[in-house]
Amino acid sequence: MLIAPQLSYALLAPILIVLGGALLGVLVEAVMKKGSRAAIQTTIALGTLVLAFAFLWRIHGQTSKTAAVNSVAIDGVGIFIQGTILILSFIAILFIADTDNFAAQASAVPGSEDERAAVQAGKQQTEIFPLTLFAVSGMLLFPVASDLITLFVALEVLSLPLYLMAGLSRRRRLLSQEAALKYFLLGAFSSAFFLFGAAFLYGYSGSMTLDGIASAISANAANDVFLLIGIVFLSVGLLFKIGAVPFHSWTPDVYQGAPTPITGFMAACTKIAAMGATLRIFYVAFSPAEWQWKPIILTIAILTMVVGGVAAIAQRDVKRMLAFSSIAHAGFLLAAVLALNTSGLKGALFYLATYGFTTLGAFGVITLVRDSSGEVTDLNRWVGLGKKSPLTASIFTLFLLSFAGIPLTSGFIAKFSLFTGAYETGNTVVVVVGVLTSAITAFFYLRVVVMLFFTDPKSDSVTVVIPSIMTRIAIAVCAIVTIVLGVAPSLLLNTAQTFATFIR
Repeated sequence: MLIAPQLSYALLAPILIVLGGALLGVLVEAVMKKGSRAAIQTTIALGTLVLAFAFLWRIHGQTSKTAAVNSVAIDGVGIFIQGTILILSFIAILFIADTDNFAAQASAVPGSEDERAAVQAGKQQTEIFPLTLFAVSGMLLFPVASDLITLFVALEVLSLPLYLMAGLSRRRRLLSQEAALKYFLLGAFSSAFFLFGAAFLYGYSGSMTLDGIASAISANAANDVFLLIGIVFLSVGLLFKIGAVPFHSWTPDVYQGAPTPITGFMAACTKIAAMGATLRIFYVAFSPAEWQWKPIILTIAILTMVVGGVAAIAQRDVKRMLAFSSIAHAGFLLAAVLALNTSGLKGALFYLATYGFTTLGAFGVITLVRDSSGEVTDLNRWVGLGKKSPLTASIFTLFLLSFAGIPLTSGFIAKFSLFTGAYETGNTVVVVVGVLTSAITAFFYLRVVVMLFFTDPKSDSVTVVIPSIMTRIAIAVCAIVTIVLGVAPSLLLNTAQTFATFIR
């Protein structure tokens, strides 16, 4: 007798609502007139995220439950990360609503007559909204997936829309398309490694669930070589998504070539989702084998921090500088994986939330700095910006100081919490390297501050456009959160402490 699977739709509601909103956006593209699409798509996207968060709020007390035949784990960490992704995605949509950043017609050859005609006709690429929602649905599933098949499905659902979105920049179209192609090809390779690792882990444990793998490791079920190969190859797919060395080569090119609102969305939300999945896999499935994989992750964490920090010094493009900065931050976050304790988990959750707000705000400011040809990311052109637009330069400085971990910003508390968890479990080396790397990163952040405020502007310097009301709200929220969580971190730290639990 066949038994119908128990899916627990109430627990899956946030993911299903976002998927439903994405499908509704596709229908709008098919039936609505072009002139009214942007406003309708923006409303659908924002409304969908608000509704999904409302349902997530309803189930946040129902932690430590499973759904979809035990393939999804609804626990404290999963709900915290899902809530963070929904809030940050809402802010990202406010930036994306400025459709001037996107190609008028993505199918047109760059520089062709078709592209010029599309620009003159005022066409808008509003497909970006349902694509964003599809990516968000994958991001919501990725950190709560508790078996390898669901993990892979979530990985592809969040990745495929991003490959397209990276190539939709309105200006520097060839660079944007090159970024999308590079992201797609390297992403495909990383997905193949993920599948290869999943196959070895299944061969080792006879199970696709994280709990089953952990039980097999504890029982020493099979050849440890298979286990180590599985861990290594599965980790490649995860480390690619968070931009860890040596799987980071796509990051600077994609960050530079993608439309800036999409760069901010990827840098914040994708990293949070991928880090959430990484924490779950290592804390739940691989923790019994920690002495086998810890030396590997320790080496990767140190390399990631050092390479990201040192390489950022030589960058003259602000988006590439922030790309290498994000690589260094990925190394900091790997300290939480090494910690394997509640303190490290709490620090990681707080770090991910604060980093997301700061990152979105920084890339939001970049969209405002332009000349007659459009957005300007050359740092040499930003010289003296603080004298021409003190408010914009001051807000950008706030975000840079938070990235550097300067006291009274959320970044300082985030790094302190993260490194505390690693130190408590004896991972002194990664803490020392992290502190030294933070000093290196502070150098190039402060160098930008000096360029903004203490250098005279050049004759070909840029201007700051007046942002739309949505962009103003988004930047203001990011700046306020960065300050408030630096001055009163307990507002979020206590919540992170409460939610720092996995189903085991």
